[in-house]
Amino acid sequence: MINSLADPSINLRESLDAKSYTHINNLQRLCLEHDRTNLKLELDYKLSRAEGKPGSLKTINEFMCYEGELLIGYMGICDFGGEEIEVNGMVHPDYRKKGIFKTLFSFAKNEWSKRRASRMLLLSDRDSLTGQAFIKRVSGVKYKHTEYEMFLQSDTKQELNSCKVVLRKATGNDTREIARQNFIYFEQESQDENMLIPEEEARAGMIIYMAEVNNCVIGKVHLDISSNVGGIYGLGVLPEYRRKGYGRDILTLGIKELKSNNFQEIMLQVNVKNEKALDLYRSCGFEVTSTMDYYELKK
Repeated sequence: MINSLADPSINLRESLDAKSYTHINNLQRLCLEHDRTNLKLELDYKLSRAEGKPGSLKTINEFMCYEGELLIGYMGICDFGGEEIEVNGMVHPDYRKKGIFKTLFSFAKNEWSKRRASRMLLLSDRDSLTGQAFIKRVSGVKYKHTEYEMFLQSDTKQELNSCKVVLRKATGNDTREIARQNFIYFEQESQDENMLIPEEEARAGMIIYMAEVNNCVIGKVHLDISSNVGGIYGLGVLPEYRRKGYGRDILTLGIKELKSNNFQEIMLQVNVKNEKALDLYRSCGFEVTSTMDYYELKK
């Protein structure tokens, strides 16, 4: 129940359009300036995926609360395929403690109940007192893991460990291999209908590359070019090819690809317990800029 609002309304959408994107982005900017914490809303990626796709409300991913024409609360579902969805949101600093976030979460939780995904991940910056407090009041929630967001320092130079690794853009023929590797690296299970299709991801600005040595696939990496910050995701080397320096080469080639596309800022995210990956990223010039905690609800 939302309290003490003169003209409240809830707007539910399957996907973002340009107007909603602008409203949410403006609210995000305001919240970031006020709270000095981080949000993981994936707005650019979601808008890119939505372009050219008419909404039919088969699923609801965007939950927005308005006071008149002003967006004062937002919650979004990110579904990257597999058995879990991610949920993150925010409320205008002047409209907090009115039940807005709780109301939006009830809508998101109801939507989750209709989906096949068995897990909902709730995200909060480690330094967000309000976000952390809300999540810990949710019945049944358990801490899952923590990720660092890391940015590449602009004056850092990367060198290839060898000249063996090449990156090629993934195609539809790589769909099952991408799903297999995601399970190996991140324990992400994907049903056939939820697998990442490289051509669809590319249209949304997420380019998937297969890493090869002598025409043999040894790993992969996903490069996000959907916003003004280049992103590196999903990087991994198959177990039988590890300890050969291939991970460093994949990362270096990914950085060079993003720089060739004129990205001035490059970021990635990594589980804080993945010490080998952390050491690699730090040695290649990445530094931690924020810490995001993930909490899990199970059906």
